[in-house]
Amino acid sequence: MVLTDTHTHLYYETDATKRNELMLRCKQNNIDRLFLPNVDAASVPLMFDLLQAYPDNCYPMLGLHPCSVKENWEEELAVIHPAIHQHKIYAIGEIGIDLYWDKTFLAEQIQAFKLQIKWAKTLSLPIVIHCRDAFDEVCQVLLEERDEKLRGIFHCFSGNLEQAQKIIGLGFYLGIGGVVTYKNAGLDKVVEQIDLKHIVLETDSPYLTPVPYRGKPNESSYLIYVAQKVADLHKTFVEEVAEITTANSKAVFGI
Repeated sequence: MVLTDTHTHLYYETDATKRNELMLRCKQNNIDRLFLPNVDAASVPLMFDLLQAYPDNCYPMLGLHPCSVKENWEEELAVIHPAIHQHKIYAIGEIGIDLYWDKTFLAEQIQAFKLQIKWAKTLSLPIVIHCRDAFDEVCQVLLEERDEKLRGIFHCFSGNLEQAQKIIGLGFYLGIGGVVTYKNAGLDKVVEQIDLKHIVLETDSPYLTPVPYRGKPNESSYLIYVAQKVADLHKTFVEEVAEITTANSKAVFGI
């Protein structure tokens, strides 16, 4: 059984001993594939350091997180963009729109989002979308940019069935993480109605920790609890969930 964490910020742990323990627990739980999104220019070297330490398990992505889009967003992108050519990357992300914390830079977020979508299309790469309190705004951009090259993952999906179907209709996979294990989130009711062929698994470590560790820092090894919850919802075995979702990750990332 091979599980794929399609979205983890494991590189935030810079202590070599603790990082090795995190990776060891991943191995013990069959999480062998970790896809790493950076968030800004400063996180690029952290991500590549983890890649260098664990080249057989880590796959980098590059982008500017919408919460990192400020007045200097063009300067940030000017630092991030050259790194695309320094290492092989597997997606542009995480990118998108976030209106939960601050609506001040909505126009700049949209500009940065569209520019990075163009990067992805030029490189024939998928995008990994961050969307918080901005579903309509994100979908509007996707509709404007829609063509045969636009594809990827809608990271940390926590919406309703109608929204899920709209995302799938746009050609994107749903990134399902710890929220599916939360009793009152309602995501479980949606996921049980979505064919596994449209789903990839993720942790968003160190955030959004699944039950039974909710309230503590998340880690990629906890993906097993997300996978088991999805298996329970679909009345199947965790091995089948692992097989299908890892195959989906290979389809979107090409590896």
